[in-house]
Amino acid sequence: MKHVFEAAADITRFIEAQGWSYCIIGGLAVVRWGRARATVDVDVTLLSGFGKEEEFIDALLRSYSPRRPDAREFALISRVLLLQTQGGVGLDVALAGFHFEERLIERATLYEFLPGLKLMTASGEDLIITKAFAGRPRDWSDIEGVVLCQTKSLDWELIISELSQLCDLLESRESLDQLLQLRDQLTAE
Repeated sequence: MKHVFEAAADITRFIEAQGWSYCIIGGLAVVRWGRARATVDVDVTLLSGFGKEEEFIDALLRSYSPRRPDAREFALISRVLLLQTQGGVGLDVALAGFHFEERLIERATLYEFLPGLKLMTASGEDLIITKAFAGRPRDWSDIEGVVLCQTKSLDWELIISELSQLCDLLESRESLDQLLQLRDQLTAE
């Protein structure tokens, strides 16, 4: 995991030098809030807003290698720029613009993973929200670890409020219902 931490430090130094707002999400945030697990890439949420994504994409592409030949076009469509460091560590940069993403970045805090290595990571609540919204099997396993490790400190009102708004966009409460069921199961034990 040392190379992943080095990649995270590198991309965050670059982003901070630009004066951009961001935070680490994904596997590294899970390491902070949940059960330790291996991760092979760095997931970053970068506040680009809407309409200026090309400026962010182009600046990142000047400093990092794309992981696919159409990375720029893919990012403009999917809002995820797939990069890699010189050492081959994947960097998934989500281009944030929605109000929830702005609040996620505002709530992020520094965490010292290793002596001298502090990374700005999403809150435990926001990690749960983003993972429930994505809803992949790995995400639910990560959520379980965060809930078990942070049971007493989680702000469930915030989680429910934010996830409800995201579910409204999809016109489906499935993610929220599944999360509440998992929470009730885990906190009843």
